[in-house]
Amino acid sequence: MKADRLLSILLLLQTRGRVPAHELADRLEVSVRTVYRDIEALSASGVPVYAERGRHGGIELLAGFRTDVTGLTADESRALFILAAQGAHAALGLDAALGSALRKVMAALPAPHRPAAEVTSRRILVDATRWKSGPQQAVDLDVLQDAVFADRRLRLRYRHSGEREPRTYTVDPYGLVSKAGVWYLVADRRGRPRLFRADRVRSARLLDDPVRRRPGVELADAWEVLRRQVEERPGGIDVTVRVRRAHLDMFLRLHGSSLAAPPDDDGESEWVTARMSYAVLRAVRQLLGFSDRVEVLAPPEAREELRAAVAAVAELYEGEEVSPASAGGPR
Repeated sequence: MKADRLLSILLLLQTRGRVPAHELADRLEVSVRTVYRDIEALSASGVPVYAERGRHGGIELLAGFRTDVTGLTADESRALFILAAQGAHAALGLDAALGSALRKVMAALPAPHRPAAEVTSRRILVDATRWKSGPQQAVDLDVLQDAVFADRRLRLRYRHSGEREPRTYTVDPYGLVSKAGVWYLVADRRGRPRLFRADRVRSARLLDDPVRRRPGVELADAWEVLRRQVEERPGGIDVTVRVRRAHLDMFLRLHGSSLAAPPDDDGESEWVTARMSYAVLRAVRQLLGFSDRVEVLAPPEAREELRAAVAAVAELYEGEEVSPASAGGPR
């Protein structure tokens, strides 16, 4: 463990330059005292590393020192070839670069680890797209990428869900996030974090002004705040349902993301009880897709919502029977 930690410190210093001791301690999940002991061990082994104390101090390698580290472990070698969200590379225009990088990594791996890494790349596939997500609109990430990497402000024309006309925003981007196959731009607007779906961006233009991010806030920090806002949104409604056991698997595949708790399943009854959570009452109408295979038990307003939906459908189809010819069907 200590050898791995020393190697991690060496690589961090080599890529980051001067790094405060407390930051190294946080990254390695050890105490600051342990970090200083590790620095002494590196120095004793001939690595030109030194520490400067004070407000602007930190730990740093002697200027110009580089090391060629190729001692990857077997697990590290496998991990490099399990790449999530493969579509993300295509969206960013990096498919060719990814293939080239993996070939170079394969050539640099210790010979005993190459077969395991190659088998891993053929046996493990990660597809981050949700089932039945439907066709997705093509997303042009070029300008968004340019803004992210050039640290420039962005002028967006953005269409919100349910609105026909786009709005105009000036934002300070932190970065791009791919969530379940959907790309999002994480940015500040007037100093507050905002989330923009890339496929709703109607146009984007880089401004000459440099980005104005909040001090000390990184992409991961801003994303965590926004993610919690979405997942822990107050309000909503809890709905108790019962599902016929024969259709439980399909129900969980389609509605598992709305479960508030694991289903109450005794393994024997014809019906399985589950508790769902929806942001708005109207969302319970999606359960009608299961017809009489799912019943809403509570609350009463959820049952009434479904009654209203069924009545509206029945009214739509009441009246004289429509012939195939008059409906535009085959003659």
